[in-house]
Amino acid sequence: MMPEDMEHLKRLLGIEFKDSRLLKEALTHRSYAVESKLAYDNQRLEFLGDAVLEIILTDYLYTTYPEADEGILTKMRSALARQDAIAALARKLHLGKFLYIGRGEAASGGAERDSTLCDLFEAVLGACYLDAGLETVRGKVLELIRAEFPAPHRMLAGLNPKGTLQEYTQHTMGFAPEYHVLKVDGPEHSPLYEVEAVAGEYRAQGSGGSRRLAEFAAAGAVIALIAERDPAILDFGMKTGRQGGNR
Repeated sequence: MMPEDMEHLKRLLGIEFKDSRLLKEALTHRSYAVESKLAYDNQRLEFLGDAVLEIILTDYLYTTYPEADEGILTKMRSALARQDAIAALARKLHLGKFLYIGRGEAASGGAERDSTLCDLFEAVLGACYLDAGLETVRGKVLELIRAEFPAPHRMLAGLNPKGTLQEYTQHTMGFAPEYHVLKVDGPEHSPLYEVEAVAGEYRAQGSGGSRRLAEFAAAGAVIALIAERDPAILDFGMKTGRQGGNR
């Protein structure tokens, strides 16, 4: 990476960095450290950044949702801290292109994997925390969260799609959705179910290694269809999350 690239990343982060070595360490994947015989990689900073992210998300959700109970807050925090969600924030900052990564990992697309980007984001967060302090990091993280996930409670619909869909259909249509197994393929020890979910005029299919997983996928697909016309369905995740479990 050229020095100007590092300066560009600092501008993206909005942090000057008094100690640029921290940022370089955060950008160093273990595979690169092994190839280059370095005494450091970004794993310690990732550990720190994970804890920093947790306190920022916890405080944000606690303040934003004063009526939500502990269970709902925990579910929302889990949704925001999922690997794919954090990877999305890393992509917003184009962090992958600044990563020092080993040749083998790079050739296999490692710099674009959700797992790698999630770890990278947390490592950079750890470095920012050490260099600039919690309030500076909080401001940047919340800026990203609000832009990418403006309504965190709506992410709950994806955690329990069957419950969300049932709550919505009973409330707005007066009946529960139906699920039909269309076919089961594969050997007995490793089947693949294909299920169709039907909710009034809406129907969609989903597949999975069990009937339950296929129904979850189908319900999620129906929710996506309904949300195009009525985004309010995504608010029903708060209700199913509060009740807990699947119907």
